[in-house]
Amino acid sequence: MAEAERTIGTSNPAGADEAAAPAEQLRGSRKIAVLFGVAVVAYLIDLVSKMLVVAKLEHHEPIEIIGDLLKFEAVRNPGAAFGMGEAFTVIFTCIAATVIIVIARLARKLYSLPWAIALGLLLGGALGNLTDRIFRAPGVFEGAVVDFIAPAHFAVFNLADSAIVCGGFLIVILSFKGLDPDGTVHKD
Repeated sequence: MAEAERTIGTSNPAGADEAAAPAEQLRGSRKIAVLFGVAVVAYLIDLVSKMLVVAKLEHHEPIEIIGDLLKFEAVRNPGAAFGMGEAFTVIFTCIAATVIIVIARLARKLYSLPWAIALGLLLGGALGNLTDRIFRAPGVFEGAVVDFIAPAHFAVFNLADSAIVCGGFLIVILSFKGLDPDGTVHKD
């Protein structure tokens, strides 16, 4: 009788866990694919936009998009947000690299689609700005980030910055809703 129960799996929780493990791994690998897919798309959009800005906009007059409210203006930013911390470019490079490593490690425990999207946005944005820090002048790990979206009375930013902010905002919302990266929901 016990052998029949094990083969059917109706009263053996261990058997159910063994059967569910491959399905759960597949579900987790799909979330990892989403994370890296979102990251690649965010990274490529940022990279292409910066290449266009450097080729077509740098050393030219800004382009007015919505009168004085929004312009595209090529700016090289060696600092962080709002141009602060220009002397700490190497530190910002290390922080971006650390964020990338942490997200890659967290991906193994990822079973939530919204978290996959949020972390993908963060990863793509961090990679976009890290690419500038490594490959742009004045040198490796000291490169200035290409910013070009210039709203009136606000800092100039780029699409990588936008991806980072959107990903961070989504993480705050998910945290307030009690959704963890592993897919569990907790009510406090």
